[in-house]
Amino acid sequence: MSKSVRQKMKRIVMMTIGAMLYAAAIGMFLDPNSLAPGGVTGISIILSRLIPVETGTLILLFNIPILILGTWKFGFRFIVSTIYCIMIISPMTNFFTAKFGALTEDPFLAGLAGGALLAVGMGTVFRAKATTGGIDIIVKIIRTKMPHLKTNNLFLLMDAVVVTCSALVFKDIDKALYAGMTVIITSLVMDIVLYGKDEAKLIHIISDKSEEITKRLLDDLEIGVTYVRGEGAYSGKEKKVIMCVVKKQISPKVEDIIKEEDPMAFMIVSSAMEIYGEGYKNLFSEKI
Repeated sequence: MSKSVRQKMKRIVMMTIGAMLYAAAIGMFLDPNSLAPGGVTGISIILSRLIPVETGTLILLFNIPILILGTWKFGFRFIVSTIYCIMIISPMTNFFTAKFGALTEDPFLAGLAGGALLAVGMGTVFRAKATTGGIDIIVKIIRTKMPHLKTNNLFLLMDAVVVTCSALVFKDIDKALYAGMTVIITSLVMDIVLYGKDEAKLIHIISDKSEEITKRLLDDLEIGVTYVRGEGAYSGKEKKVIMCVVKKQISPKVEDIIKEEDPMAFMIVSSAMEIYGEGYKNLFSEKI
């Protein structure tokens, strides 16, 4: 079996698993407890209480015009994997709801478990370079016209509108607050699923033994190092300032190397909350 065929099969398996988890989150946790966590899913859950149509079916119906619009804007090749995921999500949502119903009737636990499971499903689908449709495509279209708008802000705005509508329709502020909690949990867990905990340390090192320290960092820890040209204000002497970003757990090893090579080195350590590039988030895949 060729490598390309194996890769395609792996994508299909990942999309299938991700879509099934997504449907399970809706069908067994969110929908039965009337938690509308934003997006097309949230809108479908709300409307299923107003009209006699199942949530999974509404998800499909809402996505049809969005998929047509997405095909027109980005081409069929971009949309085909999304169509595949939706064709799994829609019927399986109805199946899980009818077969299992609410696994818990505690809205807090339902929001917690449903949000986490939803995030794992979405993250798995995204890692397979596909989407679950709905708001994802709308946001992408908006950003092609207004690239200055941040993706996260657009998602937050749309989710906030849906959550607010759920409070009005269900006439239950508690349900809306739990739905808002679900949105936050989904965002946090999905970030971990896609990128891991990428919090890191940004370290600047000023030393007369910069070359020795750099060699140890490159050889012992295999981390990227950049020289920043500096000049002592008092001495006027040119210096090589070492700059590197390391995972939080590696930071103590960097400090040990510096202590061994130059105990008199001047070191500045700060937190880097978001890092884009090799080994961390991909700058371009972040822009939906």
